[in-house]
Amino acid sequence: MKGILVSIVEAVSDAHFRNVERIGFIGTGSMGRPMIAKLLQAGYQVNVYDIDPAAARDVREKGARWHDTPRDAARDCEIVITCLPLPSDVFDNMTGEQGALAGMAPASVWIDTSTTDYHNTIEIARRAAAIGVDSLEAPVSNLSHMGVDFANVSFFVGGPPEAYVRCETVLQIMGAVSFHVGDIGQGQSVKLLTNLLFYTAAVASGHALCQSVRDGVPAQQAWRKFVASSANSVATEQFVPFLLDGSYDRSCTLEIAVKDMGLTVQLADELGVGLPIGRAVERRYSEAGRKFGRYDSHLRVVELAEVVFGVRLQVPGYRAPSKYGADPAHPPDQEFLTDPIGRIKPKREHVFPLDDVPLNDIQIRLLKSLVGEVTHVNRLILDEAFDLGRGMGLSDALIYDVITWSVGASAWSDSHAEQYANGQLVDLDSATAPPLTTVPHLICPYTEEL
Repeated sequence: MKGILVSIVEAVSDAHFRNVERIGFIGTGSMGRPMIAKLLQAGYQVNVYDIDPAAARDVREKGARWHDTPRDAARDCEIVITCLPLPSDVFDNMTGEQGALAGMAPASVWIDTSTTDYHNTIEIARRAAAIGVDSLEAPVSNLSHMGVDFANVSFFVGGPPEAYVRCETVLQIMGAVSFHVGDIGQGQSVKLLTNLLFYTAAVASGHALCQSVRDGVPAQQAWRKFVASSANSVATEQFVPFLLDGSYDRSCTLEIAVKDMGLTVQLADELGVGLPIGRAVERRYSEAGRKFGRYDSHLRVVELAEVVFGVRLQVPGYRAPSKYGADPAHPPDQEFLTDPIGRIKPKREHVFPLDDVPLNDIQIRLLKSLVGEVTHVNRLILDEAFDLGRGMGLSDALIYDVITWSVGASAWSDSHAEQYANGQLVDLDSATAPPLTTVPHLICPYTEEL
């Protein structure tokens, strides 16, 4: 895919755009603030509310108008957007006497950019429809680490096509690409599909690094090997540095990862999809959720493997070039690159105080083997993601598009991008490995029978 905006409906006319002047925005956290800033830059009046008034300080300084309740923030707005951590947060802020629905007028549109339980979304949409309000779910996937910082996200939109057409420009302003994927519920399901790929790659690459370090390969040396190979993925390239600086990525909590994987398994159960690796990944995150605090960083899941292998991945003196790592004062990204697919990502220099070391033949063979194993895990979980997508009734081409333009992309999935773009769909089933009897050790460093 080379286009900046991809959708299955035609673009909105300028007349539609001029009808939208005021936007209500509920949730001014790290995901919401950059979107609000883009809307303000585009000339919209943005009314904001957050349970924590301090979180809105930055956007208020940029011109957003603060209100004391979601209802007041939504009043007289053509579009109301929620961007909140948990399903309960969305429900509480949309319903009740002080909820946003109480302030919304007929013919307005609610857009939920949260990753939440689609049953929750359907219930709120039902209540919205009763007062003449249209609903869209539009969960966000970063096209690079915390891509919301420079409006570099994709939206997977479920809901009435007419409402999507009406709101498409607003979505384009807040991000880089959007897909209309079907009815309410489909957007959340697609987001879970892409997150499944990311969480699996994060676990597999983290465990591969632990094994490398245990066998004497410096973590940064092994990481560079993986990035330059078929084992690469968004998780490996852009998130592993937060393991190497010991921060485990402060941009997302473990609570959210545990919630996402729980919802993914729930979806698989409803669709009758086996999801063997996905279920093992969910168990891994649940284990981390029990061991660590709910507000700990999401990559703490890899610390489970660090304990098993008896290693630490942290590289002394290294800091990831991001404010979400060990250096909160790191300046915003200024330089960017475009990859062969057309995705934009920050140009970052990684400075490691430690020099590489000569590797012996055993270590070289180990890295080669681990590259193959991580690649294989990425391949297997792609099959499972397609099983979920097909269970939802999505076409293979749409499944591939949303994977390509999401945080779940990998070198393996990218290697087939041209075939999908040209309509020559890959028959994944023909190359599927025999049924798994044990979870790959890069997911669980101990044998786990299925």
